[in-house]
Amino acid sequence: MINIESISVLHDILGCAKPRHPLITLIDYHSIHPRESSYNASFKLNFFMISFKTNAECELIYGRKYYDFHEGSLMFAAPGQVLAKGNQKNQEKSEGWMLCFHPDLIRGSTLWHKLPDYSFFEYEANEALHLSDQEKGIVDRIVSDIQVEYSGNLDMYSNDLLLSNLEVLLNYAKRFYGRQFITRKAIVKDSVTQFERLLQEQCTTETIEKKGMPSVKGLAQAMGYSPNYLSDMLKKETGKTAQEWIKWNMAEIAKRLLVTTNEPIYLIAERLGFEQPSSFTKFMKMQLGVSPADFRRLNL
Repeated sequence: MINIESISVLHDILGCAKPRHPLITLIDYHSIHPRESSYNASFKLNFFMISFKTNAECELIYGRKYYDFHEGSLMFAAPGQVLAKGNQKNQEKSEGWMLCFHPDLIRGSTLWHKLPDYSFFEYEANEALHLSDQEKGIVDRIVSDIQVEYSGNLDMYSNDLLLSNLEVLLNYAKRFYGRQFITRKAIVKDSVTQFERLLQEQCTTETIEKKGMPSVKGLAQAMGYSPNYLSDMLKKETGKTAQEWIKWNMAEIAKRLLVTTNEPIYLIAERLGFEQPSSFTKFMKMQLGVSPADFRRLNL
């Protein structure tokens, strides 16, 4: 695996001209002439990457399951993610670009604090954003503005303008992902049904005692999604994230055990996977507004 710590190292490995800015770059895939030693290698990127592809044959990014549009797909990667790169033959067929920026470019800024809003940086590649022709035009214009800004003579306004354009790009991506969830309505409904079935299977006292509480990561893996994509999809369709659905189901089991059994509260907490009764009490107060003991007393 090749660790890429900086924009300049990325340019060197890909055989591109020296970058015009130390913290951000836009690379056209046609300009890539990688070292032979990097063929079929895996890369660990220590910066953010937004990659646009217009064909399915290139293997620089992981590959996708299906397309909504043929115009192109946009994929996002956060620092620390590993990308697999294909061979030279496939690389030469690449069409598109990659916009990379180092965390130091945005660290401490308003955009830095907004990063949790852009959960698609943690999506898998098969969850890429498939752009319509109109959306591609919008993205291309913003990316072009970013390139013009970092390629010119830098001044006291340059960083603010770069960050503003980056934020606009990410906000449009968030909007376009919202559209994608809508256009995939049938797929989303099937996925919600599958999620509910899996959650019901895992939210039984017998299963919890054997395997522990269900987790977003485990449910997402079973469904072939990344945790963030699953939660965002559920939030868009049902109004609840995956974690909120898990908590709701756990609270329902707890309510049933409190009302229909005489088991001590500490034993119920243990059966539901809570290491300490105090954690169970805190959980119930957050979900129901009352402690387990008070809930039992009020409902008997």
